Amino acid sequence: MVHFYGLLTLQREPVPLKSISVSVSIYEFVADVSATLNYENEEKVPLEAVFLFPMDEDSAVYSFEALVDGKKIVAELQDKMKARTNYEKAISQGHQAFLLEEDSSSRDVFSCNVGNLQPGSKAAVTLKYVQELPLETDGALRFVLPAVLNPRYQFSGSSKDSCLNVKTPIIPVEDLPYTLSMVATIDSKHGIEKVQSNCPLSPTEYLGEDKTSAQVSLAAGHKFDRDVELLIYYSEVHTPSVVLETGMPKMKPGHLMRDPSAMVSFYPNIPEDQPSNTCGEFVFLMDRSGSMQSPMSSQDTSQLRIQAAKETLILLLKSLPMGCYFNIYGFGSSYEAYFPKSVKYTQQTMEEALGRVKLIQADLGGTEILAPLQNIYRGPSIPGHPLQLFVFTDGEVTDTFSVIKEVRINRQKHRCFSFGIGEGASTSLIKGIARASGGTSEFITGKDRMQSKALRTLKRSLQPVVEDVSLSWHLPSGLSAKMLSPEQTVIFRGQRLIIYAQLTGRMPAAETTGKVCLKYTLQGKTFEDKVTFPVQPKPDVNFTIHRLAAKSLLQTKDMGLRDTPASDKKDALNLSLESGIISSFTAFIAINKELNKPVQGPLAHRDIPRPMLLRASAPLKIRCQSGLGKLKACSYSYDKPWMSLEKLPCLLEKTHSSTHRTNLETYHAGFGENHLVQLIYHQNANGSWDLNEDLAKVLGVSLEEITAAHPAELVDSSGWATILAVIWLHGNGKDLKCEWELLERKAMAWMRVHAGSTMPLVVKAAITFLKLSVDPAIFAF
Repeated sequence: MVHFYGLLTLQREPVPLKSISVSVSIYEFVADVSATLNYENEEKVPLEAVFLFPMDEDSAVYSFEALVDGKKIVAELQDKMKARTNYEKAISQGHQAFLLEEDSSSRDVFSCNVGNLQPGSKAAVTLKYVQELPLETDGALRFVLPAVLNPRYQFSGSSKDSCLNVKTPIIPVEDLPYTLSMVATIDSKHGIEKVQSNCPLSPTEYLGEDKTSAQVSLAAGHKFDRDVELLIYYSEVHTPSVVLETGMPKMKPGHLMRDPSAMVSFYPNIPEDQPSNTCGEFVFLMDRSGSMQSPMSSQDTSQLRIQAAKETLILLLKSLPMGCYFNIYGFGSSYEAYFPKSVKYTQQTMEEALGRVKLIQADLGGTEILAPLQNIYRGPSIPGHPLQLFVFTDGEVTDTFSVIKEVRINRQKHRCFSFGIGEGASTSLIKGIARASGGTSEFITGKDRMQSKALRTLKRSLQPVVEDVSLSWHLPSGLSAKMLSPEQTVIFRGQRLIIYAQLTGRMPAAETTGKVCLKYTLQGKTFEDKVTFPVQPKPDVNFTIHRLAAKSLLQTKDMGLRDTPASDKKDALNLSLESGIISSFTAFIAINKELNKPVQGPLAHRDIPRPMLLRASAPLKIRCQSGLGKLKACSYSYDKPWMSLEKLPCLLEKTHSSTHRTNLETYHAGFGENHLVQLIYHQNANGSWDLNEDLAKVLGVSLEEITAAHPAELVDSSGWATILAVIWLHGNGKDLKCEWELLERKAMAWMRVHAGSTMPLVVKAAITFLKLSVDPAIFAF
């Protein structure tokens, strides 16, 4: 049983954090962020305030300072143990102190301590970080300001040193006592087409006639019910580029910050639809913890995570190629596999798996992913079928580094493709396991469709292997390049590639150019992408490229206090201190020694409350006798303490609210009114459809009409049904083609064998029968 820890007490002490203001500067593919936390002590006693908050794990935090009653105090980055000792010592001596540290178990959670804040005193604490922005499939750059930090599941082996052990107050969004404001300035030489957001924004203000600079800000009254996401569209986002940044010449030779650093951006032009000679072993690891019963977003009509997962699994199962192997695992506090070992993909095994998928519930308790991973890795490899692991989770775990370490150990035998579901999913876990194995990661939030992203990833996993990846530099005499990024061994179509390097030697006096070439082999053919750039480094006061390069290196060496190999600990610590980038082994410490008031007894401790998202949860088992806003006795057997006590009674009647029903729940066979979902559900494993009542319902005609129109002399009933289904997909499902593209590919292959030379006539008859405007050329006769 989980107790209601972390909720505000009935006394409701004043919260010293009053507001958070964020300034974002985005230039091309990089964001530089300055976040200021404004504190004020309205009590009559000195305080120690602790604020726990999320941050994207790709963020490189390089600055921390405080402005206290007009006095600026700049923090120093120190060994974490030393910083903690110095913080406690300063507080005990009556000084004012500030401590910022990354969690020891996860790179995406930070804690900020404000110690000895005197009565009536104000403090503005500012942290700064830089971040490389990911590129979405539609060409949008995605910037996310995390606001939601879900409670992480605590298991018996969790690190005792983690700041996630702090019992932070969790309260409803409307009761949060502090506000958030954000202003973003965007610059790109390519021109800015538009800026979109999941949150209300002020109108975009273009700062020049050529639309190379723009500014947006959060609309007033923003609530902490979601992460703030910006999607930025440039005119030419796929152009390769090189940014060369001046270093710090006064540093000692060999110092990371001394020489110029380069950020190279490639968008490899990998040919599409190259057939692969191998199939693969596809293992789907699905989170079935209690939190998967939550909605995908904060919207009342949002689909439940577990239901979106069901639809996604169906699509994946239907889209697998004939001849492959597969298995499905569900995990929570325990785990279960559909088959003792991966089985060959046939009609029988597919139908057996679909039957179990329909029964999936978020009923396995907590979120313990390590044990099922270890079980999967212990299984024997299947010759000719490389393991492709798909992980779906809301990412609310505390043993993040242990999981990443396990994936890294087994990186030679598989690729891991990860999906973070819903607001607050751990970026450290989702990105970390994908990076460790050469896979890709996706986040599904707001109105994103899990199905689209999962099918796009499956298509990537079916790509032929890109081999012999190499990078070569052609530089002026006396200059050489040293790679700072990990060696690139995997490239996917449609994916941007970012590489960091350091240029050492004598920089040319006159203007000259250099060239970077990316080469790789695909099915015996060699391809090359290249970019030419001026070899004149440009200064940046924040040393953005150097710090992003350092972060890239740290992500390969820093695996947390417990899981980093001894051989990497010293390197990670030195790299962190050299670059000024915080890590698991370092922390920022600032001390105001001018304040020297002896502390009379312990400081009053105030944990800053975090926003709580309202969640529906069918597995709740609740006993309570309460008036509205007052709790006398209440307990529940659920793995996360989400609920606001004030709102709990009125939620009991809404547990199975129809607004959260999915297409899969309302159809007689367990699948929905949505005809596309029905059509996909009834496709056979080999890609064909059967001519029956189920197909007729989807097509909107009677079985008698389909049978009467069947050109039996040209094709059998399954061939006729399959061609009708594909034409229907093209005529009615164009907007979701990314979800049925692989299904169509199987159907086309099957038809070419079964219809052969008669296919053109059959297609013409089918288009006429369905009365759809579909180009027969899609069948590529």
